[in-house]
Amino acid sequence: MPSFDIMSEVDEVALRNAVDVANRKIGNRYDFKGSSARIEQTDKLLTLFADSDFQLEQMIAVLLPEMTGKKVDVRCLDYGEVLKVSGNKVKQDIRVRVGIEQDLAKKIVKLIKDSKLKVQAAIQGDAVRVSGAKRDVLQEVIAMVRKTITDYPLQFGNFRD
Repeated sequence: MPSFDIMSEVDEVALRNAVDVANRKIGNRYDFKGSSARIEQTDKLLTLFADSDFQLEQMIAVLLPEMTGKKVDVRCLDYGEVLKVSGNKVKQDIRVRVGIEQDLAKKIVKLIKDSKLKVQAAIQGDAVRVSGAKRDVLQEVIAMVRKTITDYPLQFGNFRD
């Protein structure tokens, strides 16, 4: 019985590379000279430090094209609120969402079940496994999910025949 997984993953190496290049560009820009603007990355969290809100916006404007250029989907970013640190410096946490969250997984399963296609969908950890009798039906499911869920980066993989 053919099956595939719907998942959401981020290429860690490409993300690290994009952050490093963005830090280098920020360090070389004239409007950032003498400032403490930088991007720090821990596992699934990016922390942006800047001297003002304007610089923070400029850092994001440098980071996002770098991520897009390295084929990292920017829809996986979850922006935190801008926090005032010492003096008039600011910082912002950006969480990198990996895996399908429980409520989105339930929404995907409900969408597949409501479509009346002859497939089964089950939540398995942070992925959704879809299995059906024919490969064509699975391709219809992929097309339907791609068309319906546009605000979250999804990959379709682990296809078994």
